[in-house]
Amino acid sequence: MAEDLCSFHMNLFILRPPKASPLLLRMIMLVFATVCGLYICSICLKQISSQSKSFVEVIHRSCDNYGMNPLRAPYVHYPQPQTFGRAECEGNPVRFFVIISMQRSGSGWFETLLNSHINLSSNGEIFSIRDRRSNISSVVRTLDRVYDLDWLSSASKNECSAAIGFKWMLNQGLMEYRKEILDYLNRKGVHVIFLFRRNLLRRMVSELANSYDRFAKLLNGTHKSHVHSLEEANMLSKYKPLINSTSLISQLKQMDLLTAKALKYFHDTRHIILYYEDLVKNHTKLLDVQDFLGLPHMKLTSRQVKIHKGPLEEHIQNWNDVSKVLNGTSYEIFLHKDY
Repeated sequence: MAEDLCSFHMNLFILRPPKASPLLLRMIMLVFATVCGLYICSICLKQISSQSKSFVEVIHRSCDNYGMNPLRAPYVHYPQPQTFGRAECEGNPVRFFVIISMQRSGSGWFETLLNSHINLSSNGEIFSIRDRRSNISSVVRTLDRVYDLDWLSSASKNECSAAIGFKWMLNQGLMEYRKEILDYLNRKGVHVIFLFRRNLLRRMVSELANSYDRFAKLLNGTHKSHVHSLEEANMLSKYKPLINSTSLISQLKQMDLLTAKALKYFHDTRHIILYYEDLVKNHTKLLDVQDFLGLPHMKLTSRQVKIHKGPLEEHIQNWNDVSKVLNGTSYEIFLHKDY
């Protein structure tokens, strides 16, 4: 009796939860699934949107040197010219270069070789005009036009150029503003190509003959620094300059000194040193230049014809005096055939 009574009292304190409606449970689950679905969809949409934006940016910036050697990255550029649009080549990287040389050192021939490359534009001696080098501001303004691809010349390949540059002679303001120019070249990541001639006596003969023809105009009253036919070359080579043997040694020393100064002043640039004689004898040197500028290899050609061929004694009027002065000196080697 007592046990039944106790059991009765315990049942009074046990609360049984009411049975939930199956319909209500289904509604709750449906709402929960809907909310989760919307949340997941919103996250996916945000990710797709951000990926699309980054994809568009990469296409516009040409992969931003993706996969490129970090040491080369400062030397590639993506110019945005003001005078034209680069169209489908906008994303192609461009390398800047300058050919530093002296007159009658083979730079004209070398430049025609470079310009035969489909992806390269070299714009000649742009600083031969004095106004462009009257002060450092004029120099920088001219350089900016070249490297912004806004310098238009017959050599310009414009939108699809992969390498853009020009020739700069040592006597065209380069040495005068060397500190500012060195800073500019390094800041802009310009590749410097030094091109000199080992045989300075041959250079002197070429320079004297070219100076004479400016006034004599041997080719039917027209002066030509470079020719494209054997007939023209033979006509110009008939003139034999008379060399001042008294000052010859000092002149050769001055040329040597000027070359050494240029190499010293611009040594801290990214550069390559070439000599005309090596280019003539070894055509693989042109492959080295293409590698230096990051260009695909191509066979480079030029229509120019050499004017002063053969032994130097055939091109100097006072050969005996010249050879007598140079024999026994460090310049004696210039008397002999070098290629």
